[in-house]
Formats: sequence, C-alpha cells, structure tokens
Amino acid sequence: KICLVFAIVSLALCEVSYAALPKASYVAGGVVDVPLTQTTAKQPKAYLGKHRVAVVPYKDNWTAVVGVPLKTKPGTIYLTVTTAANKTEQIPLVIKAKKYPKSYITIKNKHLVAPTKSDWNRIGPEQKVIHKALKHWTSRNDINMAFIWPVKGRISTPFALQRFYNGKAHGKHRGLDIAVPTNTPIKAPAAGKVILAGNYFFMGNAVFIDHGQGLITVYCHMNKIKVKLHQKVKQGQIIGLVGQTGRATGPHLHWGVRLNGTPVDPALFVG
Repeated sequence: KICLVFAIVSLALCEVSYAALPKASYVAGGVVDVPLTQTTAKQPKAYLGKHRVAVVPYKDNWTAVVGVPLKTKPGTIYLTVTTAANKTEQIPLVIKAKKYPKSYITIKNKHLVAPTKSDWNRIGPEQKVIHKALKHWTSRNDINMAFIWPVKGRISTPFALQRFYNGKAHGKHRGLDIAVPTNTPIKAPAAGKVILAGNYFFMGNAVFIDHGQGLITVYCHMNKIKVKLHQKVKQGQIIGLVGQTGRATGPHLHWGVRLNGTPVDPALFVG
C-alpha cells in the first residue's frame, strides 16, 4: 500500500514537473531552491517571515523556491514549512555576503530625482497600485521557470547595483537594465497573465506579468505597450516595445523579477 501511495504521488507531481529551477544563489537578492521532504500529493505551504514562498513540483517531490530579500545580512535565515498534516518545521538557509557595485547617474529632469509636491500627488496613488500588484498571489503549479530573455543586448546596469542620482543615494537597482534600440520588441520570458499595464511617473510605460505563486515579472520604460490588463500571454509573445519613458537616460528595458514579494536577480532564471 505504501508503494502504491508513493507511486500515485510521484505521478501527480510528474504531470506538472518543471522544466528547470532558477540557479541557486545564497546571497541577498538571490534565489534558493529548497527540496522538501514531504512526498504528499497535497502541496505544502512555506513562508519566509510573513511572506508566502512558491512551492513547486520538481523531480517527484516538492521544492520551495525562495527569494532572499536584498536587506538580508550574512547569516542564517529560516524557512517555515507547514505540511498537509499541519506539522511545522524550520529549515535553515545560510546566506553569504556579497558586495554590489555603485553607479553615479546624472538626470537632467530634476523632477525625476526630487519630485515636487504636485508630482507626489500622482506618485503616491501609483505606488499603492504597484505595491499591490507586486504582492499578487495566484495558486497554480503549471509554472515554467525556464525563462527566455525578454530582449537580447548589453547589460547596462546589473542587478542590486547601488544607484546615485545627481549625487544622491536612491537605493539598490531592483532589476536588470538591458540597453537596446528604441522599438526593439519585448518578449514575455514565460507564460502568464498581465496584472498591471499603464504609464507611471518613474517606470514610464510598464507591464507586470503574474506567472503564479508570487513570481511576478516587471518591464519598464517601454515606448509602447502591446498587451492589455488581464490578458494571458505565452512565452515569447511580444508584450511591448523598448523606449525611454519615465526615469531613463536612454532607450533600454528595465526587467525586474519578484519572488515572495522581494526583488531577485533576473539572470538566475535564464541561460
């Protein structure tokens, strides 16, 4: 009977088994793939702090795909896993130190560096909408984490680089900037659903795609948006054209990836 149950569980997991997992990187802004010991057909739940973590079927078992917050200091953090039988275990994850470079950029439009009170009347409501989208959660297992590049070009700004606008620190870069000509087609790296699309003060023309279980991808500074809100997209489908709208000094795509509510390095998802 035990063998039969295990066979049924294995079959259920294989039917939606992933093509690949992100490359593991035990640093702030990285991704950690954690194999879970539960061999039940029911999906376990996992949390990092208060944020739910994606748990995916992989190689006849479940694997938690954990985004490590950028503010995480070197040391041990704990993943909390709750089984179908409501048993809880703490899995330690040892995070290593990583030093990210700095970048100094001059922006002529001072409103994009130091917004006025009038600008904040627009920015404030926009940020609420954006933050809500970044926390979006869809319970689904048919997620393909084997991404393709949305555009191919020179990486002009790497992930997590400390940015200084006109000499003032403005936090770490939460994505990859890929420098390509204006109107270069942008492709969806994986199948998903558009949960936000519009023009925003800092992001310019932007699109947010939900891929399931807190895996959200973001595309900013577009010249044109080629998809609509709630539209389902396939891997490789054109979602927009590269531009330099919003806070941008030249044509490029800002590509961001979020897991369990935190920005992670998009390069970990592609070849």
